[in-house]
Amino acid sequence: MRLKRKTKIDPGIPTSSLPDIIFMLLIFFMVVTVLREFQGLKLILPEAKQIAKLEGNKHVSHIWVTAEGTVSIDDQIIDVGKIRTIMYDKVVADPQLTTSLKADRQTEMEIITDVHQELREASALKINYSAKPRE
Repeated sequence: MRLKRKTKIDPGIPTSSLPDIIFMLLIFFMVVTVLREFQGLKLILPEAKQIAKLEGNKHVSHIWVTAEGTVSIDDQIIDVGKIRTIMYDKVVADPQLTTSLKADRQTEMEIITDVHQELREASALKINYSAKPRE
């Protein structure tokens, strides 16, 4: 007596179009994603004879000062009197923090001195002055 074979039907999900869907999602996310860079304020940086580049942006906080006296910390415009509290919180959170000070060439020294005093009060003593190379 011969027995009939039962055909097993696999109720699995067809995966033949799966690579197409993955590539479409990959392309979608590449097109939609925007990488944001520091915008900062419009500055004309002073020139320097010798320049050393910072090692990465991991432990760096940027302070921008315009010729008009506008101060920005990490793309947020603030008053000079608030530098102390903001930078103190950043130094407590990251003791290796380096402050990158980018000031316009025409900025009055009084404003730079005020920024220095606020940074000193916040114990943010590692300061990097940004400049462009002399041509």
